[in-house]
Amino acid sequence: MIRASILVVTFSLLASFAVCGRALAADAAAGKNLAEGCAGCHGANGVSQTPLTPSLAGQPDEYIQWQLVYFRSGARKNAVMQPIAEALQNEDIRNLGAYYASLKPPAPEAMTPPDSLAQDGAKLAAQQRCRSCHGDDLAGYRSSARLASQREDVLLQALRDFKSGKRVGGGVASMPDVVYGLSDDDMRALAHFMATHP
Repeated sequence: MIRASILVVTFSLLASFAVCGRALAADAAAGKNLAEGCAGCHGANGVSQTPLTPSLAGQPDEYIQWQLVYFRSGARKNAVMQPIAEALQNEDIRNLGAYYASLKPPAPEAMTPPDSLAQDGAKLAAQQRCRSCHGDDLAGYRSSARLASQREDVLLQALRDFKSGKRVGGGVASMPDVVYGLSDDDMRALAHFMATHP
């Protein structure tokens, strides 16, 4: 059922891109104007200071767009984000994606050298092949999220939500398999490593 709803959302987004003209250039300046309303939670310049709220600065354009579409369709649940996304037009979503992708990502916590928890997380990231989707530098790729220097609490919650089945979206096909065998301590180590990864 969940995968079927994801397929419907995916095909509807692809159809809307085709009808509305995917070739239309996104307007990052218009995205910046829209993002003024997002700063209260996601922070000035997309760097969150709010617990359990992700930083959006430096996230891949496509990742931002897909998440907003998932919120808008109800495939991804969030009481705050769903009504906001429902008010967005396709053009707004494209513009927000372009704007946040253009911003400098947050700086990671200084960890020189990495502590033992980060070292454990690095080993788990290699075992789970996180870089195969999220890029060699964990900066995200296309519809896969930037993980490097994201808030640690956000990363841990996402891992827990994927494991429990609460979180769906682009990662629904692969993330449950990735986290299936991980303990909560493993997920803490992964989140810590990624949050402190430059």
